Amino acid sequence: MPTAQSILTHSPDLAAIEAVTTPVESEVVVVGIAAGADRGNGGDGGGDPDAAPVVVAPGLDGEVTAALATLSHSVGAATKVGSTTRVPAPEGVPGRSVVLVGLGSSDDAVDDETLRRAAGAAARACRGLGATLILLDAERAEAVALGAALGSFRPAKVTAKDDDDEKSDSVRVLVAEGGADAVTRAAIIAECVGLARDLVNTPPNLLFPGSFADRAAELAAAAGLEVEIMDESALADGGYGGILAVGGGSSRGPRLVRLTHRGAEGRPTVALVGKGVTFDTGGISIKPAAGMEQMTMDMGGAAAVVATVILAARLALDLTVVATVPMAENMPSSTAYRPGDVLTMYGGTTVEVQNTDAEGRLILADAIVRACQDSPSHLIDTATLTGAQMVALGKKSPGVMGTEEFRDRVAELSRGVGESGWPMPLPEELRDGLDSEVADLTNVTPHRWGGMLSAGLFLKEFVAEGVEWAHIDVAGPAYNDGGAEGYLPKGGTGVPVRTMLAVLEDIASAG
Repeated sequence: MPTAQSILTHSPDLAAIEAVTTPVESEVVVVGIAAGADRGNGGDGGGDPDAAPVVVAPGLDGEVTAALATLSHSVGAATKVGSTTRVPAPEGVPGRSVVLVGLGSSDDAVDDETLRRAAGAAARACRGLGATLILLDAERAEAVALGAALGSFRPAKVTAKDDDDEKSDSVRVLVAEGGADAVTRAAIIAECVGLARDLVNTPPNLLFPGSFADRAAELAAAAGLEVEIMDESALADGGYGGILAVGGGSSRGPRLVRLTHRGAEGRPTVALVGKGVTFDTGGISIKPAAGMEQMTMDMGGAAAVVATVILAARLALDLTVVATVPMAENMPSSTAYRPGDVLTMYGGTTVEVQNTDAEGRLILADAIVRACQDSPSHLIDTATLTGAQMVALGKKSPGVMGTEEFRDRVAELSRGVGESGWPMPLPEELRDGLDSEVADLTNVTPHRWGGMLSAGLFLKEFVAEGVEWAHIDVAGPAYNDGGAEGYLPKGGTGVPVRTMLAVLEDIASAG
């Protein structure tokens, strides 16, 4: 595991993923179990508890799967999706032990998300056991491999201990003939999601605007991207009033990072913008102390955008992707901006600050205006923006706002990859709450109703006419403050990297 000196320069800790076309000898073998029509779901009620589960183990013969069914029944293995039970391997299984992972009911179709969740839970259960062979679905190798790779993720840790003796993990995924490319693609996606997770989890004394910008530039250059970094001086010369104000209270100045992946001439240009508040105290409108340590994740949108543009390059997507990433630390001090200040944003719009804890929309506004100057056909911004997102949709479903057709497209693609985006409106009646008597806009409304939607309406004011736009609020989904489940670890989740990848690929394909 990385030390304090290396945590910003290590690669995500993921198992090595390999495709195999026949079962090979491994330390542990993963097979699926599903509740039959007559069996309950491992304590969830219904069915006959004396009925054996259905075993899903492509590549193993009928006698072996029958033995696994008997064994799983005898130990009472649960079939709830993602439940795991480890047992000794019976005769004919190419391993020393077996992890039985729940796939739900055999009456239900096992979709890609179920496979991802099951493979992720199984990979986590196999950590430290050495080589793992996963037998779940040879025809849908990408879903299995992606879930397993994401589930194998271990957060970087700042430690003085020497963990070099830790047993290295590897995962072999059974694939149908020709399925190796799908496993390679899954490994690349998982590595970039892991990058976003690591950035979110990095302590704020190590990840601040300057170090974040440097790390993003290093990673981007390695991926062949064009890189531009604007420091405080350049931001002041350019008139980036929102970024400068939010970052003005910190001794560690703000940055604006621009990363570009070039597609062929004539291909679409898509802009990505991500909120990069490396720590958010709330500024003068300071947050309560309880839970403030989680505000190290307030740059989750920026982490996802950096990871996504690198992923576009790694997968050689044939379109141009330009990431514009504002980075600032929101601190209270004698140089901090105040409630009552009027800011002149990049592009000239003035904003009355009524709450310095509504800072994310201010740095995003500057970045959105700059991103629109590249004349993109589409723009996606993402941010851990509002607690109202969690009130409205819970901690796992991002709220998606924007131009209606593109909003719905993004939300549908998000659900397709298992990131659960949900389309939300931008009601015109809430817009009046952003009117100011001393400026063009205020940064908050005078009431608490529809806070996520009001933030979206604020951002809409800065999107250029004719640009298809989607705003993804991931205040809850970007960070898991509960226990690990499926392929999601505790801490940074990497949401919405896979959503944005799906949108980019869809635009590259269909325009």
